[in-house]
Amino acid sequence: MAEEKITFQISEGKTMEISTGKVANLAAGSCLVRLGDTIVLAAACTGPARPGSDFFPLQVDYREKYSAAGKFPGGYIKREGRPSEKEILTCRVTDRPLRPLFPAGFFDEVQIQCLLLSADGKNEPDVLVMLAASAALTLSDLPFQGPIGAVRVGKVDGKLVVNPTHEEMAKSTIDLIYAGLPDKVIMIEGEAQECSEAELREAMYLANEVVKIQCAAQNDLAARAGKPKKTPKLYLVPEALQQALSDFCAPRLEAACTVPGKQDRMNALDALRDEARTAIRANFADMSDDDFALETAKGFDYLVKCTTRSVILNKHFRPDGRSVTDIRPLSAEVNVLPVVHGSALFSRGETQALVIATLGNEKDAQEFDQITSLEGNGIKRFYLHYNFPNFSVGEVGRISGPGRREIGHGDLAERSVSKVVPKDFPYVVRCVSEIMSSNGSTSMATVCGATLALMDAGVPITAPVAGISCGLVTDDDGRYLLLTDILGAEDHFGDMDFKVCGTRKGITGFQLDLKLPGIAIDLLCEGMERNRIARLKILDVMENCISTPRAEISERAPRMEVIKINPEKIGALIGPGGKNIRAITEETQATIDVDDDGNVKIMAADKAHLEMAKERVLGSTAEAEIGKIYRGKVVTVRDFGAFVEILPGVDGLLHISEMADYRVNKVTDICQEGDYVSVKVIDIDQSGKIRLSRKAALKEMGE
Repeated sequence: MAEEKITFQISEGKTMEISTGKVANLAAGSCLVRLGDTIVLAAACTGPARPGSDFFPLQVDYREKYSAAGKFPGGYIKREGRPSEKEILTCRVTDRPLRPLFPAGFFDEVQIQCLLLSADGKNEPDVLVMLAASAALTLSDLPFQGPIGAVRVGKVDGKLVVNPTHEEMAKSTIDLIYAGLPDKVIMIEGEAQECSEAELREAMYLANEVVKIQCAAQNDLAARAGKPKKTPKLYLVPEALQQALSDFCAPRLEAACTVPGKQDRMNALDALRDEARTAIRANFADMSDDDFALETAKGFDYLVKCTTRSVILNKHFRPDGRSVTDIRPLSAEVNVLPVVHGSALFSRGETQALVIATLGNEKDAQEFDQITSLEGNGIKRFYLHYNFPNFSVGEVGRISGPGRREIGHGDLAERSVSKVVPKDFPYVVRCVSEIMSSNGSTSMATVCGATLALMDAGVPITAPVAGISCGLVTDDDGRYLLLTDILGAEDHFGDMDFKVCGTRKGITGFQLDLKLPGIAIDLLCEGMERNRIARLKILDVMENCISTPRAEISERAPRMEVIKINPEKIGALIGPGGKNIRAITEETQATIDVDDDGNVKIMAADKAHLEMAKERVLGSTAEAEIGKIYRGKVVTVRDFGAFVEILPGVDGLLHISEMADYRVNKVTDICQEGDYVSVKVIDIDQSGKIRLSRKAALKEMGE
C-alpha cells in the first residue's frame, strides 16, 4: 500500500500532517498525525459482537513510551507498566467524542490503540491522539459517522492561541480541549483562571474553525486512501417484541417514570418490566430464555428512555418534581470528623460527597514523569482523589482500585479547585472525596465539598469554587429543553451532561459529555449561562456554612513556617554529611526542607516544637554581629587566649587581655575548655576573623 499524506495549516506558523499506508497496514484503519516533531500513531481494529451484548464495546487505549522522548524509564524495571493518569485521561477525552458517532444497535467490538512515537518536548500529544483516532476510523470500513476535529486553545497575553506549546501553556489563562464536527461541538474539557463565559465562547468558536480544516483534510485523505464502508449488522430489538412491550406498558409507564425518589422509581420500573415479561412471554415462545430476557431488557429501557424524555420535553416534568431551572435541596456542613485537618459534607438531593483535606510537607507532594515535556519530572503540591464505592448507588460489585471514571472525575475536581489554592502556600494539600450516595453529578458535589474542607482546614483559598451540571433533552423536530442540575436518570436518558465549575468571578473547570452527534455552540453557551446562575446560588449556601477560610490552620494540622537564610549558610545548616540538620530534626522532631535559594520550610507537630526547630535553624545560620553579646562555648584554650564558639560553626578569639578588667595571669584562671562564657563581639576584620571581649560583655550586663 502506497503512503498517502495530507498537510494543512491550523494557524499561522503551525502545520499538521496526517499520513497513512506506511505503517500498521493490517489494521482496519491506521494513520500517523504530526505536529512539529511530535508524532502519534492510531490503529483501529474490529471484531464481532459478543453474544448477549447490549452496549457498544468501544475501547480506546493510549500509551506514552519513554523512548519517544529519548528517555529511560525510572526504577529497577526498565519497561513501561500500567498507564499513567495522563494516559488514562487522554483515553477518556478520545473516547467521548467518538462514541456518539456510531449507529444505534452497533455492538461490534472496536478497539483503537494509540502510541506516542516521537515527543519533541514542545507540542502536547493529547489532541493529536484524538485527531489520529478519528482519522483511523474515517479511513477504515467501520460505520463511523465522522470525522471529527480536535484542537486545544489557550489564551496567552490576552490572545487566543491554537495548539499552544508547553511553554505557551505555562502562561495561558485558558486550557480548552475541543472536539466536534464542523459547526457542532461534541466534547469540551479543560480549565481556566476564572475566565468569563464570553471568553470561553470565543475560544470555542476559534476551535470550530480549526475543526473545519481538520475534517476537510480527513475526508480528502479518505477519498484517496480510505476503505469502502461496510453495512453494519445492528442488534436492534425485534419490532414485534418492541410493540408488545409498548402495548402492555404504555398505560402505566409514565406514572412509573415519574415516581419521586431514585430507589422507589427503580423498584416501580423493575416491577412493571417483570409484569410485562410474564404477560407477553407466551407470544415469543421461539426465543430462548436468555435471548428473551436480553431483548426485553433492551426494549423496556428504550421505552423508559422515550417516556422520560417525552414528559420532560412536553410537560417540563422531572422525576423529582422540580422545574427545569431548580436546583435540588442543598446542605453544607464542615468540621464533621475529628482528628482530620479539614472535613466537609456536601449534599445536593440524594447526592452526597464527604471530603477530607490533609496538610503535609514537601515529601508529601505528588511526583510524576513528564515524558512529553522537556522539564522532566513534575510535582503537584495540591491534588484531589475521588472514590466511588458501590454502596453509593445501593449496589454490590467488584471492589478494586480507582477506574478510569474515578480518575477522570477526580481530575476535573482537582483542576477546578486548584485555581484558588495560593501558589505560595507552604503546605502540600491533599483532598479525598468519598461519595456517600449518588444520584447525579458527584464530581460537582466533590468540587463543593473540597472547597468547604479546605476552608475548614484553614487553607487560604482566594475564593470559594462551586460546580453544577446542565442537561439537555431534544427531539427530531429540533425542539430542546435545558435542565439545571440533572439527576442520574436525566443523565442516563438525556442527551448532555455539561459540568461547569467556578467562583463568583469566573470559570475554573469544565467538561462536556454528549450522546448526540454534536450540538450548536450557541446552545452549549446557553447551558453555560444556566450553569452560571445555578453556581451563584450554590455559592450562597456554601458561604452561609463557612464564608471564608479559618483564620489559622487547623489545630490538628502540623505547624509550618518558612524562613529565609543566606544561601551561603546552607552548608552550615546541613553540616558535614548532614550531621547538623539531622541533629536538629531528631532533637525537635521536626521535618526541615531546604531550597537552593535559602528558603527553609520547617514543619512540626505543634508550635512548641516548631519554635524550637526554628531557633536551632536560625542559630545554625546566623552571622556574628558587632556589638552583640553571645553566650558561647570555649572550644580551645591557648596561652594568649581562648577560642569561643558563639554560633554553630562560628568561633571568635577571646584574647587574654579582654577576659577581665584586671590583669589575668593565665587563661585557665578564667575559663576551661567546655565552659560557657558571655562575650561581646568587638570587631570582625575583612577576612572574617572575630574578636571577642568578656570584660565588655560583663560591663554591659552590669556584672
